[in-house]
Amino acid sequence: MKAVVVGLVSASLLLAGCQEKEQVVAKVADEKISKTQFEAYLKHKHIPTTAEKRVGAALEQYLEREALAKAIEDSQFLDNELTAAELNEFRKQMLISRYFEKYLNQAVSEDALHNYYAGNPDQFQSKRVNVAHILLRVRPKMSEQEIGVVKTKAYEAYSKLRANEDFSELAKTYSEDRLSAEKNGELGWIKEGAIDSEFSKVAFSLEEGEFSKPIRTPFGFHIIKQLQAPQVVKRPFEAVKGDIRYQLRAQAKQAEYEKLLKQVKVEKIASSKG
Repeated sequence: MKAVVVGLVSASLLLAGCQEKEQVVAKVADEKISKTQFEAYLKHKHIPTTAEKRVGAALEQYLEREALAKAIEDSQFLDNELTAAELNEFRKQMLISRYFEKYLNQAVSEDALHNYYAGNPDQFQSKRVNVAHILLRVRPKMSEQEIGVVKTKAYEAYSKLRANEDFSELAKTYSEDRLSAEKNGELGWIKEGAIDSEFSKVAFSLEEGEFSKPIRTPFGFHIIKQLQAPQVVKRPFEAVKGDIRYQLRAQAKQAEYEKLLKQVKVEKIASSKG
């Protein structure tokens, strides 16, 4: 392995500066290390140029690693072409990543998030209604006759409701949804579209205090009672800010990516035989 010659100026000289256009702070073999190069390294390591002792130690370590890398490169022990290709791929990835990181931090600001939230209210609000039900279950593999028996029982409960019997008491007696039955049949607030479509349609079409005829869903026969009229609920900005940021950053990145590709001309050179 060839000897590597390292020339070094002191950290104090480096910090003092000079009138040269490009100050040389050290040499590794015949390659000069400029002040600009080394200050970029200090910036990468988050070392202030005013911290003289740290700068001196950093310069020593920097030059040692430069010398070691130079010696290994000159030794031809490694495949230098492969190493160069790997470094070039890393350089491209770093450039692209750093560019988009900085670009998106500027393009998708806090104001942009607020503007999107204010301009797209339908995305962040939902309709909900407070309901109770009486459920008579229809189970898989039931015969039509068995389903008819369940339906008859549902209409029996419905007839009693029409005769002004108490909904909560009938829920406790008839409903096979035991969890809600113990709470007077109450399901609480449900979002529009979050449950079976037929159940949702009926629940939102009722008047407050009104109950429905028995309706069929995959779960069985329901009698639905609207306890409170539908309300529109808007999710707070803080709850959706992260989702908005993710969406806007994805859109901005795609748009910028396509713009950059249009600015450069990529030519493919096909090799021909003969």
